[in-house]
Amino acid sequence: MKLRVALCQTDIHWEDPVSNLNRVSKIVRGCDADLFVFPEMFTTGFTLHPERVAESETGYTFRRLKRLARETGKAIMGSVPVEECGVFYNSMLFVAPRQSVYRYDKRHLFAPGGEQEVYAEGEARVVIEYRGVRIMPLICYDLRFPVWSRIGGAGLPDYDLLVYSASWPAARRSAWERLLPARAIENQCYVAGVNRVGSDPAAGYGGGSVLLDFRGDPLAAADAGAATVVGEVDTEALHRFRERFPVWKDADAFRMSGPGEPGAECGARTTKI
Repeated sequence: MKLRVALCQTDIHWEDPVSNLNRVSKIVRGCDADLFVFPEMFTTGFTLHPERVAESETGYTFRRLKRLARETGKAIMGSVPVEECGVFYNSMLFVAPRQSVYRYDKRHLFAPGGEQEVYAEGEARVVIEYRGVRIMPLICYDLRFPVWSRIGGAGLPDYDLLVYSASWPAARRSAWERLLPARAIENQCYVAGVNRVGSDPAAGYGGGSVLLDFRGDPLAAADAGAATVVGEVDTEALHRFRERFPVWKDADAFRMSGPGEPGAECGARTTKI
């Protein structure tokens, strides 16, 4: 299966979901792709005041993204602040054309910036199968923790494409450029990393969004300015590569601890659309 992925490297209006969603709508309607990936907190900027902008799953942002996906027949991904029963999450959304919304809550909160003080930690990996491509969503700081993204606990490839939605500061761009290919090579998978540009009260952002193949080689890339670039994921090519060079069979099995549990096999719940 083939999937055309649009990396939407945008600037973000600070804590202004309406303006940001207007921009999102123009990008999605004006580009030929199957899946559109936006940066971390693409409707608000990386805010530490979610009480001002976070929404429930019945809120304006969810409704508007669902309508846009339905009208265009395109899927949309990106992280937003979500409120659930008085608790805030930095959540990666996957909005499918058929109105379904799937959610991954960020596991690794950016403690150096105080994120853990206002957002709750996610507990589960998520994989969404869309048009025959198994997609695992992750968010920004998750990139630094390879165990969380490692293909299944017994070395079984349980996804084809890793997607990172990020607000990665320009001052640390060299780490971004090194870690994304590492995740592609070690997991023998496609990797999409989508970063923002512009600035907010905390930092300036340098873009560098990229789609990498399973060898860590770039298929599509953006530099430092606002841009939308498109690349193609080909699962048949991926599976042939994994069969010819089955490194994944020699991967170590491991267990990881999560909130309230002594240890669990590293695996993800998979949803097929």
